[in-house]
Amino acid sequence: MTDLERSLHFWRDLLGFAIAYDRPAARFAYLTRGSVQIMLYQINGSWETAELEYPFGRGINFQTKIEPLDPVLAALAAVSWPLFEGPREAWYRVGEAEHGQRECLVQDPDGYLVRLVESLGIRAAVGD
Repeated sequence: MTDLERSLHFWRDLLGFAIAYDRPAARFAYLTRGSVQIMLYQINGSWETAELEYPFGRGINFQTKIEPLDPVLAALAAVSWPLFEGPREAWYRVGEAEHGQRECLVQDPDGYLVRLVESLGIRAAVGD
């Protein structure tokens, strides 16, 4: 990412992740929220496979389980952080069942698309 403090504001203050450990001199932080883990590393000229242009991560989205989802949505709204796609209910077929989730999409400060999901449970698959 381009600015560790700005990214920490998004991931820690708005999405509710905690710093498990960090290396401030290296502009690095390792964050956790439940079983979800993410590493933030400010651009420094290493490990870059190509020139980085905003929005980063075009074509990828990171799904993370956020339960309950409403407090995170309220935190984003409180600072007028735009949602890429508002909350909706979605059901995805997995074998003979469907897994449901309430989901929304938001971009982090560098444009990475993050899908925030809250489980709605499992039901029998509907049709083919």
